[in-house]
Amino acid sequence: MSQVISNELDNSIEIPVETRTGEIQAHTEQSGEQFEHEISLSAEPIYTIGSFNITNSLLNTWLVVLIVLIFSVVLRLKLKQVPRGLQNVFEMVIEGALNLCDSVTNDRKKSEKVFPIVFTFFIFILLNNWLGLLPGIGSIGFIENDTFIPYFRGGTADLNTTLALALISVIGANIFGMFTVGFWKHTNKFINFNALIEIPKKIRKEPAIILVNPIKAFVGLVEIIGEIAKVASLSFRLFGNIFAGEVLLSSIAVIFAFGLPIPFMFLEVIVGIIQALIFGMLTLVYYTIAGTAEEH
Repeated sequence: MSQVISNELDNSIEIPVETRTGEIQAHTEQSGEQFEHEISLSAEPIYTIGSFNITNSLLNTWLVVLIVLIFSVVLRLKLKQVPRGLQNVFEMVIEGALNLCDSVTNDRKKSEKVFPIVFTFFIFILLNNWLGLLPGIGSIGFIENDTFIPYFRGGTADLNTTLALALISVIGANIFGMFTVGFWKHTNKFINFNALIEIPKKIRKEPAIILVNPIKAFVGLVEIIGEIAKVASLSFRLFGNIFAGEVLLSSIAVIFAFGLPIPFMFLEVIVGIIQALIFGMLTLVYYTIAGTAEEH
C-alpha cells in the first residue's frame, strides 16, 4: 500500500521551474532525463513585468551597477586627507588614467571634463566582462523546455547592452561638441550651411561657387555615415569579443570541465581589460575630436 502511494506521489510531483544546478543534476540522475545548456545569441528572459522582459544580461548589469554604487558610497565615506590603503591605490589609478587622457586631449582641463564619463565606461564594461567569467555565476538558473537558462549572463555578451553603450558614447560626444565649440560650428561639420549662405554673396565674383559650395555643403553627409559607423564599430566589437569568449569557455568545459578551462579564463580576463580599455579610449578620442573646432 505504501509503495502504491509512493508511486502516485512520484508521478504527481513536478520539478519546479526555478531550481539550482545541484537540484538539476540530482533530478537528472534519478529520472535519466538530459537537459541542454544552449548558448543563445540573444539574452534569455527570466521574468516578465507586463510586456517588459527582464533578461539575464539585464540582471547582470543591475548587479554591476549595485556593486559600483555600494563601493563608491563606502569609499566616499572613508575618504581621508592623507590617503591610506585602498584610497591610495585608487588615487594612483585615477591619476594614471588622467595622465593617459592628457596624452590624447593635450589639455588637462578638457581631460577633467571628459574623464568622468570615459572612466565610468571603463569600470562598467570591465566589471560586466569579468562578472560573466565567475565560475558559479552561470551555473545558477532554471529549466525551461528541457533547456537550462542561467540567471546571470555577462551584460556585454548581449548586443542590446553594447549598442546602448555605443549610442551613449557617440551621442554624448556630439552633445559635448555642441557645448564646447558651439552648436552652429558643430552642426556645420555635418551640413555646411555656411557654404550655402555664401553662394548668393559671391556668385557674381566667383560663378564657379554655384558648383563647388553645394558639394562642400553635402560632403558632411559622409560625416553622418561615419557617426553611424562608430556606433556599429563600438557595439559589435565589444559584443563579438565577449560573446566569443563565453562560447569558447563553454566549449572547453564540455570537452573537460576540470582544469582545462583555467588558462582560457585567464585569457578572457585579459581580453576583458583590453576591450574595456579600447572602448574607453575610442570614446575619449570621439569626445576630443568633437570638442575641437573644425579649423583646428
